[in-house]
Amino acid sequence: MIYSSSHISALGLDVGTKRIGVAGCDGTGLIATGLTTIERRSFAQDVDQLSHWVEQRQVQVLVVGLPYRMDGSIGFQAQQVQKFAKRLSHALQLPVEYVDERLTSVQAEQLLCAENRAPSRHKGLIDRKAAAIILQQWLDERRSRGGS
Repeated sequence: MIYSSSHISALGLDVGTKRIGVAGCDGTGLIATGLTTIERRSFAQDVDQLSHWVEQRQVQVLVVGLPYRMDGSIGFQAQQVQKFAKRLSHALQLPVEYVDERLTSVQAEQLLCAENRAPSRHKGLIDRKAAAIILQQWLDERRSRGGS
């Protein structure tokens, strides 16, 4: 998928069974920032909340973290994420790209610890930070390929 190198609006998603971490990027596609954490209730409500961000930020692509197993294979959880992402892509009429999200939650927890915050008390913040890490990986990879 090719996007304009001068402007990209992507939404990074860390999809879990209880929450979805949401991140966005600046218009230049350089910096990803955590936006919110959605408490999952139903698919319709997930779509409704995400469509707000899609409209507000004129999103062109959804970047979804895929939880590969440590050996690189796709397990049950990754299959569930793919199934959700395909439904979401159809509902929002946006393409989906996947990023290997192994260890992003660990990285997010480490960032919280560095800020002297207890990860156990900030689950939503971890999801949001993990989404930002996922989106940042995608942006960095995209930039290293020359904007395509």
